[in-house]
This record gives sequence, structure tokens and C-alpha cells, in this order.
Amino acid sequence: MRPVRLIWQLYPSYLAVLLVSLLGVGWYYSHSLHHFYLGQTADDLEARARLIAPQLAGRLAPEGGASLAPLCSELGRAADSRLTVILPGGAVLCDSVEDPARMDNHGGRIEVAAALAGETGVASRYSQTLLREMMYVAVPVREGEQIVGVVRTARAVNVIDQALGTVSLKIGSAAVAAALLAALLSWWIARRISLPIEELRRGAQRFARGELGTRLSFSGPEELRALAEAMNEMAAQLDERLRTVLRQRNEQDAVLASMVEGVLAVDCDERILRLNGAAAELVGVRPGTAEGRPIQETVRKADLHRFVRRALQAEEPVEGDIVLVSGGVERFLQAHGTRLRDSRGDKIGALIVLNDVTRLRRLENLRRDFVANVSHELKTPITAIKGAAETLEDGALDEPAGARRFVAMIAKQADRLHAIIDDLLALSRIEQGSEREGIPLTSQALRPVLEAAIQDCALAAADKGLGIDLLCSSALQSRINAPLLEQAVVNLLTNAIKYSPERGTVTVDAALEEGRLLIRVRDRGCGIAAAHLPRLFERFYRVDRARSRSLGGTGLGLAIVKHIVQAHDGEVLVQSTVGAGSTFTIVLPPEEEIPGGRQASP
Repeated sequence: MRPVRLIWQLYPSYLAVLLVSLLGVGWYYSHSLHHFYLGQTADDLEARARLIAPQLAGRLAPEGGASLAPLCSELGRAADSRLTVILPGGAVLCDSVEDPARMDNHGGRIEVAAALAGETGVASRYSQTLLREMMYVAVPVREGEQIVGVVRTARAVNVIDQALGTVSLKIGSAAVAAALLAALLSWWIARRISLPIEELRRGAQRFARGELGTRLSFSGPEELRALAEAMNEMAAQLDERLRTVLRQRNEQDAVLASMVEGVLAVDCDERILRLNGAAAELVGVRPGTAEGRPIQETVRKADLHRFVRRALQAEEPVEGDIVLVSGGVERFLQAHGTRLRDSRGDKIGALIVLNDVTRLRRLENLRRDFVANVSHELKTPITAIKGAAETLEDGALDEPAGARRFVAMIAKQADRLHAIIDDLLALSRIEQGSEREGIPLTSQALRPVLEAAIQDCALAAADKGLGIDLLCSSALQSRINAPLLEQAVVNLLTNAIKYSPERGTVTVDAALEEGRLLIRVRDRGCGIAAAHLPRLFERFYRVDRARSRSLGGTGLGLAIVKHIVQAHDGEVLVQSTVGAGSTFTIVLPPEEEIPGGRQASP
């Protein structure tokens, strides 16, 4: 049903009440006026009859009707009414209008009977003689104590109706005017009541739209003014609460967004209630499209589904490891799950916190590999030294030629141990210096550093007939630690010389490209397969272990290069093609953008 506006509920009711009131008052007034006129007419007729009755006393006899006829007619005209004289037996003695001989006996008439009984009789009825509605008033005529006749006066009632009609017309006109005035007044009153309520409604709609800063100004009735003040207070409280809720929500969103841990909330039906950016990135979904949808539909990770189901079913917090595979890359997550409860303590879902431990797992794997590689690298020379010593102990000392060969073997393996330990110590010093306060950096020319590195490797290059070309401008400068950078270039040159064919060429190139300083060491050796490139800078990682050992490498040279470059806040890259050679590139940031080092004292 369509709702009706308040004014159309108030105005018709007001108008109806006023019209009913006017009709009721009009009807009551007309009815009372009618009775008043009838009463007045009856009193007037009675007064006339009583004035005439004494004049007829002593003259009422059956044989005196002819003598009374002129008097009766004259008195009727003077009284402006019909006059009838009736004997006690009911016979009409004379009448001012009709011939008595033609009139019936009136003894049975109500007013006549009452008058003969000594009372004033009043009656209204239709007159067959005059053919109209008449009012009759009869009074007794007495001679002493005896009633000798009745004098009856009568008047047509239609005269009264005409007078009442005129009065009623005036009353009706006044009533119509009053009704119109009342209608206008009712409309004004209804509008006076409905307009403030409309204003309150519009104010409530503004509050509902969130415009809580506006206030209702009202000057109507006290009750509506109190309502407006209550609504203003409600809006102020709602505004404050909404601001508090929004502030808390923004703080919560900021906390969740800044967390590196993934936070995922689900309801009891495993629908996603909330997840932060870290969780969305970990599981590979978009936060805006995932909320409100089942986790099975949004995240296609069976391990995560099982853990969520486990967290929802468990009474206590649960933990577990989840392995997610995306694009062929494994990601290890440590998950913590606990129940979500509302303010009444009822379970409404579960909260899952995801920690990406992929780097830790990889570091653990690197640590295990490092321990295994160190053990293996150290075990090989130690085993050789022990074998040579046992051989000498078993009698080889008695043979000078054999003894010298085993002693040389012991010395060689001891040198190898010494080289491994030196490289480990160098690597440790670089890491410690970089982590504690940064290595000292100074702004200086780059070419002398590269020339010193080439000079250190010149003898090894000459043994293989290799040439080393240097392409570097004398004006090229950067903030560097010269001894460390020289060691990094020496390590790259050493590898390039080892794996280059005889009578070849190794190129060292340094230049500025796109605001970065690039130092390239390029050889034309056997190259490195693509599968080995990601792990090439790991400690003790070897592409060909047997060949590397035969060439005298410790397996730590490239790891040292990587850490030296990282200490300069740079990176080292490698490009290699099997059979075509390799290019190692040291990338250093612009001189003004090196935050990792500290300025050396001049």
C-alpha cells in the first residue's frame, strides 16, 4: 500500500471534524429554532385565545351562533388567526373561516378535549378544511367554575416553515462560509504541523547519507524542538562514533598493510572475511575480489585449504608448514591458526597468519651445503696430507726420492688448506665490515685500480700466452674501496685466465651507462651452462669440481666478488654461452647514491 503523506492524514481529518461539527451545530440549531418557533406560536395563539375568551363569556348558547359569527370573524381577522368557538358537546358554534354547519363535531379533537378538561390544549395536524398543516391552541371558557365552551385559535404552520427556511438559508450560508474558512484554517494548521516534520525528515535523510556535520535549526512546537535537539545530539554522537570507527579501521588497515606477515580471516563456512596485501601476494589473489568468496574458489592451494579446515575444527591454536608452488617456484610458508570469536565468545571463524620462510629455508639449505662443502673441501687435502704422512711413516723416509715427493705433496695440500682458510677469513672480514659500519669508500680514479689488478694477473696470463686488454677512461671516477675492488677484479681475471684457451684474449672494460658504473671482465673460454648461473656465486659451488680442483681453485673466489660488490651497494651479473665465453659485470651505483659505505678520512 502506497504511504500517505502526513498532511493528507491531518487535513482531511481536521476538515471532517469541522464539517461534522458544523452540521451537528446547524442541525441542532435548526431543530431548536423550529421548536422555539412552534412554542412561540403556541404561546401567541394561547394568549390570543385567552384574550378572546372573556369576551365570549355569557354569550355561548346553541342558538347564539348566528349572532357570534360576525364577532368571530372580526376577532379572527384582528388576531390574524383562525378562531373557532366550540360548545361543551363538541359542536362548533362559530368559526372565522368556515361555516359551522359544515364542520364536524370537534369534541374528539385533542386540543378540544384538553380544553374541556380545564387545560390548555395544543395540537398540530393537517386541516381537511383548509388543506394545510395547522397548529391549534384551545382554552376553556368559564362562567364561574363551570366550563361553558372552548375558544380555539389556529394558524398555518407553513408560515413558520417559511420563516425557518429563511433563517436556515442564512445559517447555511454562514455555515458554508465557516466551512471554507475552517478548511483554510485546517490546511494552515496541517501545514504548520507537517512542514516541521518534513524538515525533520529531510534532516534525518541527510544524516542517513552521512552528512552528520549539519545540524537541524528548529523553532516549532516544544515537542518537535526537543525531537530536533535529540536528532542533533544523535548525529553528533554518530559522527564521533563513525570517526572513531573509521580511525580504528584505518589504523587497522595500516597495520595489516604494513605487516610482512600474511593475515587471512575466514568465517565458519570458509569464506574469506579479510586478508591483507601480504597474504594476497603470498597466495596470489587480489584483495578486492577475494573477500566474501569461498577460499576453495579463490585460492587453489590444497595445503592451505587443509590448514584452514584444521584451524576451524581445532579448539587450540595450530601451527603448520605450507608449501605453495607458483610458476615452478616453491614458496615455504609457516602458518599459525586460531579461532575468531565475537564479543559474546561465539566462534565466527578462524584467523590465519602466514610467514614467508622461503629465504630462511634457502639459507638453511645454503648453510647445510656450505658445511658439507667446507667439510668436503677440507677433507680432501687433509686426507692427502694424512696419506702422505702415513706413507712416509711406513718407510718412505728411507727412500730420498719418494720422501721428497710425499713432502712436496704435503706442502701442496697445506698450501691449499691455507688458501681456503685465507679466502674464508677474507670473506668473513668483508661481511663483518659491511654489516657493522660499512667499508670505507673514497672517490678516486678507477683505471689505476684496474691496472693493478691486471698487473697481479700478468704472470698467470703470460704462462698461457693470453693478452689482457683494458678499456677505461682515465677520467672515470667513483667512490670505492680500492684494495677490495682490486681483489674482486683479480678474482674475475683469475677465473677468466683459467678457463680461457691459450693465446687468447681477456678484456677488461669500464664505462658509465645510464648513470651506473659497469666493469666487465670478458673471456672467450668454454662458457657456463645456463643451469649453473643462478648458483654460480654460492660458496664452494663448482661447475666442474674435478677441473676446478686441478686448476687450483678454492670455490670461494666468486663468493668473495659478490660480497665485495654488495659492500659497495652494487651487484654482479654474469652472461655466458657454452663454447663462446663468459662476461662478468660489476655494477656500481652513481657516486652520489652509495649509502652503504662510509666516507674515508682524507
